[in-house]
Amino acid sequence: MNMIQQLTRHKTVEQLQAEAGSRGEFRRVLGVWQLTAIGIGAIIGVGIFVLAGQQAAVNAGPAVIVSFIVAGIGSACAALAYAEFSGMIPVTGSAYTYGYAVLGEFFAWVIGWDLILEYALIVAVVAIGWSGYVQALLLQLFGVHLPVWLQGAYDPANPDSGKVFDVVAAAISLVIAWMLIIKTEWGARVNTVIVVIKVIGVLLVIVVGAFYVNPANWHPFVPAAIEVDGVSRFGWAGVLAASSIVFFACFGYDTLTTAAEEARNPQRDLPRAVLLSLAISMTLYIAVSLVLTGMVPYPQLNSAAPVDAAFKALGLDWVRGIINVAAVAGLTSVLFAFMLGAARIWFALSRDGLLPGWFARVHPRHGTPHRPTAILGIFSALVAGFLPIGEVAELVNIGTLSAFIVICLSVLILRVRRPDVRRSFRSPMLWLVAPVGMLFSLFLIIGWPWLTDGQFHMIGGLARITIERFVVWMAIGLVVYFAYGIRHSLLARRD
Repeated sequence: MNMIQQLTRHKTVEQLQAEAGSRGEFRRVLGVWQLTAIGIGAIIGVGIFVLAGQQAAVNAGPAVIVSFIVAGIGSACAALAYAEFSGMIPVTGSAYTYGYAVLGEFFAWVIGWDLILEYALIVAVVAIGWSGYVQALLLQLFGVHLPVWLQGAYDPANPDSGKVFDVVAAAISLVIAWMLIIKTEWGARVNTVIVVIKVIGVLLVIVVGAFYVNPANWHPFVPAAIEVDGVSRFGWAGVLAASSIVFFACFGYDTLTTAAEEARNPQRDLPRAVLLSLAISMTLYIAVSLVLTGMVPYPQLNSAAPVDAAFKALGLDWVRGIINVAAVAGLTSVLFAFMLGAARIWFALSRDGLLPGWFARVHPRHGTPHRPTAILGIFSALVAGFLPIGEVAELVNIGTLSAFIVICLSVLILRVRRPDVRRSFRSPMLWLVAPVGMLFSLFLIIGWPWLTDGQFHMIGGLARITIERFVVWMAIGLVVYFAYGIRHSLLARRD
């Protein structure tokens, strides 16, 4: 077998479907609403509590609503592709498994290796944010103030801070890992309760805030374009730039597809949960954006906690406490969803022989992938404990966009290659949806083309340093694959 054949060897859809039904490593305990809660838990978090207000203040003004709609359309294209795949191939591993079925082993490895890092770093980033909210609540409610050396990572920009280790962020990472190791259904039940608390908090923002909306704050809806420190702000270019940023609050439903082998009825429930979680989340995002920009003039939302800032400006202190509790709950569910996803992708890679099989052994009593989960918990705890949030956050976006491109391309190829395969859900208008999803993800990586003064400029997009670090991580992955995976995969042994 030549090198090209080795890299493109793949599993058939029938093989994957048979494996999902025959292996039985996991216990099928998750229903459609628990799966939907995992998706909502992953999607709603920083987007509602931070990005909606911040992007209104610095890029889009009240038109941040349009930014969310644009981002939601792009995310929905990928969601439809995920929904079709999840009903057709209900196997743990999500984008990695789907890529294995269509593009072959090498591309599957690249996307799986990529997503393990992305998900683990998302856990670390959210854990740091969770710590900040919890420390604020402890101080506000109980007057408890942690010693400076336990508050967070040392900040080079503030050498006198004396901070060393964020004990709260590390602790929540380990607690989430423990919950996922003990029993998936216990963690899922706790996560469902947390998601309910979060949604109630968001609805409170919408309902109470609606009484204080002043329509005059929505004018101008698209503020006139200006230049700040050489960067264009506002105008329609600002709206598109904001869409690049708020897009990262519009994914997360992909995490629930990693639990396919723990779903009671995956062919029916996974597509429903994917689309339900995105639809509910986008409705809440748009409603919160409308309310926040209507409550106060949008420049006042330029805050680390813009929802809190809006209610503080109107003297609604009793609501602020409830909102902060909901924010803590919201971020907790994000931690749960992404650590679950990372552990299951790692498990899938190991089960297929691309990583050592030692990681693919489930706990004999709990029926969970305890080894990858424990390692991810410790890794996330160390990263969250020692590093500032800015340094961790730089890497968490490009991998998901790469996965979206692979998924949209793969579902399109499979429609041509295997039209005979039974699909419990078929994406409507796939020949439009899939290309739009790919282009949208590509523009978010490289920037949106925007014509000014007769010339094209790229606005938004990921920073060069992010792409460079991504390339380094992928180079490590290539070494691992060619040194181990290409010779030890199950398909290599069969050959």
